[in-house]
Amino acid sequence: MNHMRIELEKRPKNPIIIEGFPGFGLVSTIATEFLISHLKAVRIGKIIMEEVPPMVAVQKGEIIEPIGVFYVKEYNTIILNAVTSVNGYEWKVAHQIVELAKSLKAKEIVCIEGIGSQSETNNVFYLANRAKNENNIKKKTGLNRLKDGIIMGVTGALVLHRTIPTNCFFAETHTSLPDSRAAASIIKTLDKYLGFKVNPAPLLAQAEEFEAKIKDIIEKGKAAGQMKQQKELSYLG
Repeated sequence: MNHMRIELEKRPKNPIIIEGFPGFGLVSTIATEFLISHLKAVRIGKIIMEEVPPMVAVQKGEIIEPIGVFYVKEYNTIILNAVTSVNGYEWKVAHQIVELAKSLKAKEIVCIEGIGSQSETNNVFYLANRAKNENNIKKKTGLNRLKDGIIMGVTGALVLHRTIPTNCFFAETHTSLPDSRAAASIIKTLDKYLGFKVNPAPLLAQAEEFEAKIKDIIEKGKAAGQMKQQKELSYLG
């Protein structure tokens, strides 16, 4: 039995897939949340992870999937939005994303992340798993390639999967707290690279609201996980 799988209600052909899992500064989660809202993305599925405790966040009466799959028809783009940690299952999640990309004949996977920096700037750097993609990225964005750094999590696993073109964008963030400014830098980059025409100004204006929402969901998820562990220990005791 497959304990981790992607369930889709719709299967777009040749899409671009954007993935954003909680990481440093929650940059990717804020950016995907913003894109879903402003591009009016429609939920078309979810990633089922039976290995982890079931948890559904509810905010303002809205059910929020731990890992939702959204689709923007105008740009033929799938956005994977995660508000839960996948620690310990990064390879499995990456494998599912690669299999999804293969089955839909996706053009590419775009990874967005925050990367720790001592700088007060929110510069963005790129990394591609295929050298032939670099000229296209440089031409559209004018960014520099990431020279030094450690890439972990789902993005790290995806970069090592060379079967699908994977292009990553990393925004400098100097805080472990939600960093909307770094997320706005990512949005500007995607605007240049994918032509989304999304103005990041509303993200900065709504920064506190976005940050509070995402932080609240993740903190509640951690608390629920700790409560489950305590219950299991009490049963064992």
